[in-house]
Amino acid sequence: MSHTGDDIVHGRRTPRTALRAGVAVAVVLAVAAGGSWAAGLGPFARDEGPDPEALTQARAFLADWSADRLDAAGGRTTDPAGAAEILESFTAGLEISGPKLTAAPREKVTEGEDGTVTVPFTAKMPVTGLGTWTYRSALPLREQDDGGWKVDWRLSLVHPRLSDTEKFRLERAETGTVEVTDRQGRTLSAGKLPSLAPITAHLAGTAGGGPRGAVQLVDRATGEVERTEAEFGDESAGPASDEPVRTTLDADWQAAAERALGEADGKNAALVALRVDDGEVLAMANNPASGFNRAASGTYAPGSTFKIVTSGALLLKGAVAPGDVVDCPKKLTVGKEFTNVGDSSYPGATFREDFARSCNTAFISLRGELDDGELGEVARKYFGVGQEWHVGVPTYDGAVPAPGDETEKAAAMIGQGRVQANPLIMASVTATAVSGRFHQPSVTADAEDGTSTEPLPEEVVTRLREMMRATVTEGSATMLADLPGEVGAKTGTAEVSDDQENNGWLVAHRGNVAVACVVEEGLTGGGGAGPVVHSLLAAMPDDPA
Repeated sequence: MSHTGDDIVHGRRTPRTALRAGVAVAVVLAVAAGGSWAAGLGPFARDEGPDPEALTQARAFLADWSADRLDAAGGRTTDPAGAAEILESFTAGLEISGPKLTAAPREKVTEGEDGTVTVPFTAKMPVTGLGTWTYRSALPLREQDDGGWKVDWRLSLVHPRLSDTEKFRLERAETGTVEVTDRQGRTLSAGKLPSLAPITAHLAGTAGGGPRGAVQLVDRATGEVERTEAEFGDESAGPASDEPVRTTLDADWQAAAERALGEADGKNAALVALRVDDGEVLAMANNPASGFNRAASGTYAPGSTFKIVTSGALLLKGAVAPGDVVDCPKKLTVGKEFTNVGDSSYPGATFREDFARSCNTAFISLRGELDDGELGEVARKYFGVGQEWHVGVPTYDGAVPAPGDETEKAAAMIGQGRVQANPLIMASVTATAVSGRFHQPSVTADAEDGTSTEPLPEEVVTRLREMMRATVTEGSATMLADLPGEVGAKTGTAEVSDDQENNGWLVAHRGNVAVACVVEEGLTGGGGAGPVVHSLLAAMPDDPA
């Protein structure tokens, strides 16, 4: 059995035998709010380390916990009922919504002398209306009599300080109200625009208003506070400001973006729309609306949408031109087998056609044209990816690390491997590609800009625009072809794990607007994210005020 997407396909690993020697196949990294392909050793690397099946079970447990499948998560432990009950009371009691739990790279996993495999993980726990509580813990796993693996349940794996004698308590404190407005001075209300809840809370907090609170560790018997684990709201901000916080957001675009996410069929999703000429964010929407801001802080493999950057790198180097024939075979093996969506192939295809149809094997075949660190350098130097952004709200600014082996390099060419992004990053990438210059995205007018980039050559911009337009007129984004204006786009389908469906991506531009959307478990870019982007662009004008 294999998983198929725009980007990467791999075979499932056969069950491990009693003998611990042999080939340890790299396991796909499963995370709840997105994903990234297994880091560390490449596939088929020979290793005597922890059993990959233990890692698979650990990551499946984290995925279930993240998706609120608590009975399923409990079932992966040595105490199914007890684990489900504790996970429920922990998240509900602390008003956590949409947790994001990410397993550490494989090289961080350890195996004890007693055979216990320990998988570290990072927890990002959005506390409703306050902010995100981030901490690290670890999952112990033990091999069972039937040869399978289960999480060895204990309270401390939920959080290292959770125990029979200590628990956590959420305390809230209200402060003065600070008004947050859009670019035209209209008040932005999380009541009317629910996705803005984490954004307006953060902005109001920096101005001395908004909610404040803390997660405290308390004695179970006495209720006495032993320590404060996390604080929310700026205690040093002083009294609430009388002046409103003005943003770059547009209430009309924000409302249309939130409506458009209704096309995601209830799946976790995120959408960003920004102005091409200056990077000002018009809309930043999430589903679910409250809690974690996936649009700006999510960490996802961008899949084939990243072929915009890959194409930019190849065009910059003169390694290929749109009209050059770059064969698109059905499969290509680089340490493992890569295929195309639907096992398709396009003999004699040009590079322009490879881009429009999202041919993985063609892009992977060009990996030798780029030095190992060159893709990351182009992403950083021209597209600003991986530099430190100051948007006005918390963000994750992307990563394109140098590959550890040829298989990772092949995966990076198609936006998998250890490449990480989110809709804010990919909307910015799209804007940069079609304008030629990176503009740091911003949500507030006074956002500091410490980035340093170079403009793309005009010829490269022209070719990228042509290939993105071809993707709409004759490629994988034809669902946007009926929209008015000259729309350009790129689809992406990013694998997450053997236990989760693919994430669907779509980026697009029209007029002075660039848009990026990810739908978790959306199956394909066109099918999952396509209806969302179409809904937004159909509802709004080409050029926002």
